[in-house]
Amino acid sequence: MAQPITQGEPLKILLVEDNPSHAEMVMRSFQTHRIANEIDHVHDGEQALDYLHHRNDYSDSNRFSQPDLVLLDLRLPKIDGLEVLDNIKSTERLLTIPVVILTTSTTEIDRARAYKHHANSYLVKPIDFNSFTNMMNDLGYYWLVWNHLPFDDK
Repeated sequence: MAQPITQGEPLKILLVEDNPSHAEMVMRSFQTHRIANEIDHVHDGEQALDYLHHRNDYSDSNRFSQPDLVLLDLRLPKIDGLEVLDNIKSTERLLTIPVVILTTSTTEIDRARAYKHHANSYLVKPIDFNSFTNMMNDLGYYWLVWNHLPFDDK
């Protein structure tokens, strides 16, 4: 049986994904590989910014604490993913949060824009479930175990 990725206090992931099937695949793949982290899921860019800035339904900063990783789709309702990314990377207390773009877009212009806005990584969602879960497992290990953040300000 697979061992959980984290030991001790779980790390928090903010999943910003408007497609329910894609969100379910992310969460299922983390469960399949026993990635022991807390995942909060929001459905659009406006909710993501409310969550990150503790506004409206997300005003309780104890319940909705700063995530350790943001998985961000590009094509979002209300506020586009690039605008969310730009907001994160231009806000002092948020800018060190790793932001991984998780999208279906393979276009060069989307990749260039994401990196111009300081995305930490750009991943294209595989169509095949097994490939997707393997990618999520590798992503979990890289960002949540092997990678060391500059500091922990929680």
